[in-house]
Amino acid sequence: MECSTKDIMKMIDHSLLFPWFDAEKLEEGCKIAVECDVASVCIMPFYVKRCAEILAGSTVKISTTVGFPHGCNTTSTKLAEAKQALDDGGEELDMVANYSKALSGDWDYVRDDIKAVVDVAHERGQKVKVIFENCYLTDDHKKKMCEICGEVRADWVKTSTGYGRSGATNEDLALMRKYCPEHVGVKSAGAEPIGVDELIEVRAIGVSRIGAYNMTPIIREQCKLRFGQ
Repeated sequence: MECSTKDIMKMIDHSLLFPWFDAEKLEEGCKIAVECDVASVCIMPFYVKRCAEILAGSTVKISTTVGFPHGCNTTSTKLAEAKQALDDGGEELDMVANYSKALSGDWDYVRDDIKAVVDVAHERGQKVKVIFENCYLTDDHKKKMCEICGEVRADWVKTSTGYGRSGATNEDLALMRKYCPEHVGVKSAGAEPIGVDELIEVRAIGVSRIGAYNMTPIIREQCKLRFGQ
């Protein structure tokens, strides 16, 4: 699969979710994202409004989290988070599914919970990535979650928060791509450190986004050396 530096950089969601990041670190991270022209900055919810100011005029999207990192908030709480993020300028919401309910087999709850957030985002013309936290799920759980996300028109499925006991694997990415309909993208997360080789490898699987922090400038330089751009 042929690609360019721009293709690779537009796969990256620059993750700025560590709660020990201070304002200086967040500002720096947003500016790096603009400089590297990545797909989005995934920022902590309280910083969405400021992030939107920094990214104004760029092609970098503002993304943030909902129900993060455990997914066990009530649906009404997730909706409140989603609406606040959208009001503040959020364009992509990385929502953690209630995987406790998934493990319990309460699929109606899981579906309704995801649908509520997807619907409110789509009403505003924005998008949702649904985080599964695969390290706690069986393959059957993952397949069912992919089916549900297809039904409710989620925009991406995502492997991990980065706060579970492990992150993305190529096996999980292939499974998710296989069992999601074409209109649902796949995002890899929690598998750092990464480089351009890893990005090209998961791109070949069908992954369109990957979460990354602090490797972004290195990946850009690797791409420039490889693609001459």
